[in-house]
Amino acid sequence: QVQLVESGGGLEQTGGSLRLSCAASERTFGRYAMGWFRQAPGKEREFVAAISWNGGSTLYADSVKGRFAISRVNAENTLYLQMNSLKPEDTAIYYCAAAKRWGTMTLTWIYDYWGQGTQVTVSS
Repeated sequence: QVQLVESGGGLEQTGGSLRLSCAASERTFGRYAMGWFRQAPGKEREFVAAISWNGGSTLYADSVKGRFAISRVNAENTLYLQMNSLKPEDTAIYYCAAAKRWGTMTLTWIYDYWGQGTQVTVSS
């Protein structure tokens, strides 16, 4: 079982930046495709970004394309999400997730393990 712990959330102003981290418990982290999702109050969890096991493939939601960047360091068992040009609509709890195989990474059910989430709040 992979345990995932997110960190790096907080309060930021519009136009600012934050970097989220997701630490994985397993040395097999490098075998998993990884994704970031977010959930705002009263809304469904939505896809943000995904990255293949070796970082060779990435995928982004249209709403964050050009502003967010997903990356990973397998030697450190860590996933990152660099968030720039933040907007109030980016306010949500952000979750990282691990998938045993690369598939339709925008779907929540593709993922096998989830973290507990970290709150990101962007003030206007």
